[in-house]
Amino acid sequence: MGFLMTPDYTMVTLASAIAVLRIANRMTGRPLYRWTCVTLDGAPVESSDGLRIVPDGDIDSLGPVDILFVCGGYHVEKHCDRRLLDTLRGLARRGATFGALCTGTHLLAAAGLMDGYRCAIHWENLPALRERFPRVQASSRLFEIDRDRYTCSGGISSIDLMVRIVGAAHGQELAQNISEQIIVERIRTEQDAQRTPLHHLPGAANHDKLVDAVALMEANVEEPLTLGEVASYLTVSPRQLERLFREYLHCTPSRYYLDVRLRQARLLLLQTGLSIAAIASRCGFSTPARFAKSYSARYGRRPSDERRATA
Repeated sequence: MGFLMTPDYTMVTLASAIAVLRIANRMTGRPLYRWTCVTLDGAPVESSDGLRIVPDGDIDSLGPVDILFVCGGYHVEKHCDRRLLDTLRGLARRGATFGALCTGTHLLAAAGLMDGYRCAIHWENLPALRERFPRVQASSRLFEIDRDRYTCSGGISSIDLMVRIVGAAHGQELAQNISEQIIVERIRTEQDAQRTPLHHLPGAANHDKLVDAVALMEANVEEPLTLGEVASYLTVSPRQLERLFREYLHCTPSRYYLDVRLRQARLLLLQTGLSIAAIASRCGFSTPARFAKSYSARYGRRPSDERRATA
């Protein structure tokens, strides 16, 4: 396995991936896996937590690998430089199989190497990926394996991806033993989602109608549903829905829905070059002025000021 570290990559995701391979070797007593960490030019790059790993070399010294994982993290859009993308395209022409950890998926997509593939990326980066690369089939799952592409969403989801790879090659008993060794309570699969709505709120996750209502809102941002439409889809009364939101989320459904749309707008504002008018439209606001007013009330500054502050 090869791991290409890019600036601001997520250390925990890389370390978790390698840990699974190391434990597979130790538990079997055989060198099932070898791994090499490289950077584009061979110089150390800083991870998102400020740590630096001395790489084994540059990308040209890597040699043949079964899978080359591109390791991304924060501010990934700033690291899509031409040299990196050209290097990835050159490796693809030579038949490389690619993986991506966290936002490394964005870098593969920017190189044109994810068109027509299912893939996973961290949920914060999902709206921007879908907006910038419409030919990529981005999902909200923990990880995706589609032909010769292996992608995971970040955090410790690399454990799940690597356990899946090890299990496919060497059996589910080894995969289960690795999970127990690394103290993971269960093996998660491609069907698991990155986020479970309201799971962190005591009691709320036990109300299916409330969870389903939130999921509907998150899936219908560009053309918001009315309260009556949400209630109708869930076969409950608007009054019952109002009661659930007030009891568990301490707000009205419309207030919660507005926050869902504003959070989506903020991600697009910070991660894409879309105009403010386009973002307003994609997040269900009838005019940029209405969007700016709602955004200012929620975040304390106008969308244009937000973008300038993070430029």
